[in-house]
Amino acid sequence: MDLAFIPSPSTGVVHLGPIPLRGYAFCIIIGVFVGVWLGNKRWIQRGGRSGTVADIAVWAVPFGLVGGRLYHVITTYEPYFGKGGNPLNAFKVWEGGLGIWGAVALGAVGAWIGCRRRGIPLPAYMDALAPGLALGQAIGRWGNWFNQELYGRATDLPWALKISDDPSVGRIGGTYHPTFLYESLWCIGVALLVIWADKRFKLGHGRAFALYVASYCAGRAWIEYMRVDEAHHILGLRLNVWTALIGLVLSILYIVISAKKVPGREEVVEPGAQDEVTDGADKDTEAAGRAGDKSPKKAGTPEKAGAPKAAGSGKESVANGAAKLTKDAGSGSPGGGTRSGKES
Repeated sequence: MDLAFIPSPSTGVVHLGPIPLRGYAFCIIIGVFVGVWLGNKRWIQRGGRSGTVADIAVWAVPFGLVGGRLYHVITTYEPYFGKGGNPLNAFKVWEGGLGIWGAVALGAVGAWIGCRRRGIPLPAYMDALAPGLALGQAIGRWGNWFNQELYGRATDLPWALKISDDPSVGRIGGTYHPTFLYESLWCIGVALLVIWADKRFKLGHGRAFALYVASYCAGRAWIEYMRVDEAHHILGLRLNVWTALIGLVLSILYIVISAKKVPGREEVVEPGAQDEVTDGADKDTEAAGRAGDKSPKKAGTPEKAGAPKAAGSGKESVANGAAKLTKDAGSGSPGGGTRSGKES
């Protein structure tokens, strides 16, 4: 008897009249918004304009969704193009099935297009976006919870995930490892790691993004190994395990090689952004100066530069006169006494 477990939703869809509201889609959308929000904050900190991340995301997000779906359909083609499959189901993204590898790869192509249109270096943009991507994945993974998919081996641990029986999709009820939760928590850790490392080592030229890829792949490799859903195997390992290991090695190599070739961080990430900040500061200073010129003058201050200065006190006049006589006497002026220098 299971004393404790994580329950699964009885349904992943709530109908608002004739409109279906799907939990999977909500998680993806919320993840995108959180990722763009965090990316925008980091972009501004690096010297970019507010709103640039969202403008480029208009290109990156659709490309990413298409890439994620393509990767899933290609690597898991049987339900769509296999025996008894329905090709039209390949378009039903709301039923689940987005491969993160395809999403990142094709999403980067969309980001490259957006960056090129704005004259922005793609590596700098990806560095700013990296923690947001990880955090967005952490939220998006909860969509698998709504669809009761991507769980691991059977277990009776207190945090086991309760899965309901559904013969129509070949799902056997029971309690399983909540691999979606493991990956969600891992992604939160990845986001925190990238933020810390970026502040500590001032990562630039794509190295923060590469750290995100490396750390995500390290976690995905062991989490993927726990899953029991259908997948293609190569040399005894699931395809996604191999993909994670390859991504881990390539990203580490990139960090090492790029650190030697282009150390440090980009000084300018968005042309003209710093000029706008400087111009704004200059205008504020000029406005403050004009406000100071118009401030009322204190009583007793001369109105004109040529106005006679106020007479000093009697003691000051006597002291000034004595100093002048002493100077004249020492310099041999007509008003003084004997000369101090020898005659020729």
